[in-house]
Amino acid sequence: MSISNETVEKIASLSKLKIDEGKLDETRNEFNKILDWMAQLDEVDTDGVEPLVSVNAQNLVCREDVVTDGNKKAEILANAPASEFGYFSVPKVVE
Repeated sequence: MSISNETVEKIASLSKLKIDEGKLDETRNEFNKILDWMAQLDEVDTDGVEPLVSVNAQNLVCREDVVTDGNKKAEILANAPASEFGYFSVPKVVE
């Protein structure tokens, strides 16, 4: 399958890409290479191959939710370089 420069221009318009006139032939050649590669993939025999949900055969290990002893506001703020009204105080970065 081969596409023309007009098709490349239409694809560029639909995808809101700007392709310079000098790069049109190069872009068409790249699109044609992609289509050729996809045609090669169509030739692969996948009969009897189950579709993959993930390339990893392992399941994610979930840890048990554990309630911790929160309420350490004073200890956390003790590590802050500056605090004010019970919150971290940082220098202003936006004018």
